[in-house]
Amino acid sequence: MTDAETLSRGPRAYTAFIGIGLIAGLLSGLFGVGGGTVIVPLLVLFLHFNQRLGAGTSLAAIVPTATVGVISYAINDSVAWIPALILAAGSVVGAQIGTRMLPKISQTVLRWFFVGFLVVVIVSLFLVVPSRDAEFELQLLNGLALVVVGVATGILAGLIGVGGGVIVVPILMLAFGTSDLVAKGTSLLMMIPTAISGTIGNLRNRNVDLLAAAIVGVSACTTTALGAWLATLIDPMVGNMLFAAYLVVIAVQMAMKAIKGRKKKD
Repeated sequence: MTDAETLSRGPRAYTAFIGIGLIAGLLSGLFGVGGGTVIVPLLVLFLHFNQRLGAGTSLAAIVPTATVGVISYAINDSVAWIPALILAAGSVVGAQIGTRMLPKISQTVLRWFFVGFLVVVIVSLFLVVPSRDAEFELQLLNGLALVVVGVATGILAGLIGVGGGVIVVPILMLAFGTSDLVAKGTSLLMMIPTAISGTIGNLRNRNVDLLAAAIVGVSACTTTALGAWLATLIDPMVGNMLFAAYLVVIAVQMAMKAIKGRKKKD
C-alpha cells in the first residue's frame, strides 16, 4: 500500500480532506476556479499523494464544486451559456489528450510544469483590468478562439488536475472583454464537462482516489456559494492581487518539492 493510500484511510487524513475541500470551495466561488490550485498542492505537500494521483483526484473533486458554483452565479445572471458550451467542447477533447500524456511524464517534469503554469497565471492576474460592466458578444472569430482556448485548457486540466478557471477567467476578461463575474460563472460551467471527461480518462489509468475526491468535493460544496457571494462584494483588482499572492506561495512550495525530487534522483 502506498503512503497516499495509507494516509487516505486515517482520521487525520479525513480531517485534512474536509479542510482542503472547505478552502477549495471558497476559492472556487470567489475566483471562478475549480479549486485544483488548492487541492493538488495540498494533497501532494501534506498528504503525500504523488503528483499524478493528486491531479486525478482533484479533477474528480472539481465536478460537484463547479456545479454548485454555476448555480450560485446563474442566480445573479452571471453565466454566458453558449460561450461556456463552446469552451467545454474544446476542453473535453483537450482533457482526453492531457490524461493520456499524464502517465508518460516524469514526476519532476510535471511539478515544474505546474510551477510554470502558476507563474503564467500570476502574471496574467496583474495584466487583467476587471470590469463589472463589460459584456461578451459572440461572433465567428471569437467563437473559434474559444474552441482553441478550450482545447488548451482541457490539456492542462488532464495534466495538472485543475478545471481550467485560472486560465479561462483571465483570458475571458483580457482577450474577450468579459466582466469578471460573467467570466467566473462561465468558467465554472465550462469546467464541469472538462472535469468529467478528464476523470474518465484518469480512472482508466488509475490516477484517482475516489474516496478522497468525494470527501473533498462534498466539503467544497458547502463553501462555494459563500465564495460566489463574496466575489460580488470584493473589488475585482483586490481579489486578483490576493489570489496572485496565494499562488506565489504555492509555486514556491512546489518548486522546492521539484528540486528535492531531482536531487534524490541525482
